[in-house]
Parts: sequence; C-alpha cells; structure tokens
Amino acid sequence: MLLDDPDSRLSRISTVWSLVQCAHGGSDEVATAARRRLLECYGGAVRRYLRRVLHDADAADEVFQEFAVRLLHGDLRGADPNRGRFRDFVKGTLLHLVANHRKRQQRWPSPLPADGLAVVAESADGEFDGEFADSWRDELLARAWSALAAADEGSGHPFSVVLRFRADHPEMRSPEMAEHLAVEIGRPLTAAGVRQVLHRAREKFAELLLIEVGRVLDDPSPEAVEQELADLNLLDYCRPALDRQALMA
Repeated sequence: MLLDDPDSRLSRISTVWSLVQCAHGGSDEVATAARRRLLECYGGAVRRYLRRVLHDADAADEVFQEFAVRLLHGDLRGADPNRGRFRDFVKGTLLHLVANHRKRQQRWPSPLPADGLAVVAESADGEFDGEFADSWRDELLARAWSALAAADEGSGHPFSVVLRFRADHPEMRSPEMAEHLAVEIGRPLTAAGVRQVLHRAREKFAELLLIEVGRVLDDPSPEAVEQELADLNLLDYCRPALDRQALMA
C-alpha cells in the first residue's frame, strides 16, 4: 500500500482512465484529489465550450458550476473506456447539460438522466461537436503558451514574447520586428536574430504542445498523440516535433 499523499500518488498516473478509476473507486481522500485533477484537466476547455455555445457568460458559469458539482461529487458512473474517449464522455455530458439549461429557460423542466453524467455516443448537432473540438484545441494551445512563458522565465529566452508578437503581427517583416522587439525585450536584435529566435520558439512551442496533448489523452502513446493532433488540425504544425521525438525514442 502506498503511504504517500494522494497528490503525489496521482502525479504518477499516466492515463486519464486511471485517474477516472481513482476518482470513482479510490479511497475518499484519493478519489477527491483525482476528481480535482480531472476538473483541472478539463475545466478550461469546458468553460470555453460553454461560452461558445451559450453566448452568455452568466449562463455558461451556471452550467459550468453544475458540471463541476457533479464531477466533484464523483458522478462518473457513465464513464467507460469501452465506450470511447473520456473527452467524448465530457462532451456528451455537456450536451445534456446545455440542452437541459435551454429547456429550463423555456420553462420546459427536464431532469438529467438517472445515470448522472451519461454518455452521448453521437451528437445530433454537428455544430456542437465542432465547437467542442475548437474549445479543446484552444485550451491546449493556451496551456502551451503558458508553459512557454514559464520556460522563458527560467531560461531567460524571449521565445514567448517573440512568438506572440509574430502571432499578433503576421505580416510584419523581420527588420521591423527586430526594431519593435528590441524595445520590448530590452536588448538589440537583428532581422537574422529575429528569424533564428522565431524558429527556436516554434520548435519549443510545438514540443510543449505535444506534452500538453499527452497529459490529457486516455492513451498517451505516440500514435494516439498523432491522431489527436490530426483531429484538432494541429498535426502539420507539430510534425517536426513528432519526428524529433521518434528519432530520440
């Protein structure tokens, strides 16, 4: 039996489904910690999705709180790895919650299914599927941006500043970028220097994005990571990083 604290124990879990198992079947202390981890893992994407489909910040917060309460109370009976990815389970749960919210707004009461967070295998609304994928992609990209900024703080590199500037000014040429960035980072830059930093920044960002994708997959194998990137239209951007990983394996 492990004697360390739940958070330390959970940090060694390599798959989302193992975390779900702990959240549903572990001791009270471990289960509570696992549920918090799942909410941390999916909460950002859930918030983005709800704001997209409800177009109302207050309504999105209300539905998110309902989702969070049910998750934190261990209402995971519908989650089953034989029925698809955990991300699909979350999506199906949100479709139910959004539909019920809209019915309540129309004064048509409709309780959630008795199974709690039930799985919807197929969504009749393709728009919702696309919105969820977009929200999931945006959340992973946001995490990679945060990881890049944190890495810069430890290394002194200006990767996040330079890459963000390029994203905000895609048409600006390197000499002009060098002038602006020299002021922002407090040291001189040449056009060639900007191009070099951009190249390294893109490589680092792609590597960090691969890490973020691997953290939230049910099966973080290279094949699963590649498929997830393809599903989210990120594969072309991350292909060089995947190839480097394969060479190092």
